[in-house]
Amino acid sequence: MKHAFAWLTALAFTLPHISTAQGETMTQDERAVLAVIETMTHSFQAGDIATVMNSYEPQATVVFEPAAPVSDPDMIAQMFTGMAALQPEFSYPAGHEVIVNGDFAIHIAPWDMIARTPEGAPVTQSGLSVAVLHRQPGGDWKMVIDNPHSARLLASHP
Repeated sequence: MKHAFAWLTALAFTLPHISTAQGETMTQDERAVLAVIETMTHSFQAGDIATVMNSYEPQATVVFEPAAPVSDPDMIAQMFTGMAALQPEFSYPAGHEVIVNGDFAIHIAPWDMIARTPEGAPVTQSGLSVAVLHRQPGGDWKMVIDNPHSARLLASHP
């Protein structure tokens, strides 16, 4: 038992800082990661695909459809352009979780989206976004992997 306590104490001092949710005290890196997500979301809603693409590393992978990752930057831009035409509006009702470890970070957040078909009919969708970000040589953060459909794994779990 004495060894377990010593091990847990040592582990507590070596773990990366974890922010359990938006609104709690966040480090500068955690705020910077969250800013990337917020900028990307607002730019996507505004149809500013150039700024959306600037949120990603050139070799990034985005999972637009479950189990169908896309890594070609031209295809990613084309997919965002097509989806922006639906005038999506996103909200993050449970907030954001950001975990930073050195030059890597993960962002996790449930999301809700309302959009409009070309005919004007409303479309709603919800999901769980999991994004991996990497600190760039200049200090900025960019997404490397973006999977907004992670919730499908939970739905298939008994």
